[in-house]
Amino acid sequence: MPGSAGCESCHGPGSKHLAVGGGRGKFIVNPGRDPQACFTCHLEVHAAFNLPQHHPVREGKMNCVQCHDPHGADIMKPARGLAMSRVNEQCAACHREQSKRVVFEHEALREGCTTCHQPHGSINQKLLVQPDSNLCLRCHAQVQGPGVRPGQLIIGKVNHTPYVSRGSCWTSTCHTAVHGSNVDPYLRY
Repeated sequence: MPGSAGCESCHGPGSKHLAVGGGRGKFIVNPGRDPQACFTCHLEVHAAFNLPQHHPVREGKMNCVQCHDPHGADIMKPARGLAMSRVNEQCAACHREQSKRVVFEHEALREGCTTCHQPHGSINQKLLVQPDSNLCLRCHAQVQGPGVRPGQLIIGKVNHTPYVSRGSCWTSTCHTAVHGSNVDPYLRY
């Protein structure tokens, strides 16, 4: 943790390194190769990587330092721009298809990937924070008022009640291009 830990907290005792004459890799823990060095302090993150859906850190296919800079004051890489744009840039390094420029952008992307996704792990597919249309309804508020009957789901000016039974907003064949579309402002391919 920046500011609260010394080198040895993450890299192990320097005395062992010096005892063998120094040099690269001699008795120095590399958190870039072993996430356990990070998990020692970040217990909640370690727990998230044990959830059914998670980035493949435990499997050794990626590591913590691919997304985080443990030496920087701000632990997200790269160290420039606004916080949310940094999160999106970091995710975009691997998730190119989801982050490409589009004509009709889903406004949620401006809020950052973590608006909809848990970056470390989730019980939901695609690391979603919620598995169903309630994820969308967090931002797309239902309209209430004259002419709206109880039980109706009105979003914008459209009655979505008949569509909800078909699945979530993105699986019901309605808004399939959830990150953005080049052909349809209603986020369809």
